[in-house]
Amino acid sequence: MLREVRELGFEYAELSHGTRISLLPGILEAVEAGDIRISSLHNFCPLPMGINYAAPNIYQFSAERQRERDLAERYTLKTIEFAQRVNAPAIVLHLGSIDMKDYTDKLLSMLERGQKETPKYERLCAELDTKRGSKKEAFFERVKELLKKLLPAVESHGLRFGAENRQALEELPVDTDFQFLFRELASPNLGYWHDIGHAQIKENLGFIQHVMHLESLQDRLVGFHIHDVQFPGRDHCPPGSGTVDFAALKPLVKPEHIKVFELSPSLTVDEVKSGVEHVKRIWGEG
Repeated sequence: MLREVRELGFEYAELSHGTRISLLPGILEAVEAGDIRISSLHNFCPLPMGINYAAPNIYQFSAERQRERDLAERYTLKTIEFAQRVNAPAIVLHLGSIDMKDYTDKLLSMLERGQKETPKYERLCAELDTKRGSKKEAFFERVKELLKKLLPAVESHGLRFGAENRQALEELPVDTDFQFLFRELASPNLGYWHDIGHAQIKENLGFIQHVMHLESLQDRLVGFHIHDVQFPGRDHCPPGSGTVDFAALKPLVKPEHIKVFELSPSLTVDEVKSGVEHVKRIWGEG
């Protein structure tokens, strides 16, 4: 798998939250042979014992049950250990969610039917804001407490956490709360990971302005997940095939940022190459 990635022209690969323990010997062999370098790991990597499918949210930092938070801590520490073994400088984190009903899929469905400018859509958005605001504090506090416990391990190994913006409106941090998170946890080893597709979906829904959101967090930016979105919410598409304005993002992209193409496994090799070339034409080769 990693050799195939290298043959596509990539020097680096991110190891995902679908990496089974049985794959580790082959990964280590490929890294040690110089076939590929590892840019980042996506928590939890490797997968927890007994889990054989991609499961980044199986143990949530925000969970009410102490047992689940303990497991999130345990397997994040294992990800930190593995990042050291493969010389990866950064770990992408999902930070949890608020226990509330799903508004995201309902709003996306209305958006697809052209109902964004309706009183019902506005009413649902207002209801989401109210419920999310009233419930999030306890969940967000648990996230911060667990991060405080994990940061010493990241700092001692010289790694960085990248807290990822999420697609679902019920997930944490809420986009406006990243600044509070970084103010409270001021460690330079905790940064922001910008998923372009997730931000575009939130813009399509009317909850953020994509470029302004990224601009507000550029001083904490660790890296990007790069993919496009076909309106309103089909993501992991090849860049250039959807609604993302990559040119508008260009001024905020720096050479030191990690750039990971996070594309659907259903894409053809030609679609992958076309998407990569689209971004390189606009952003340059850095």
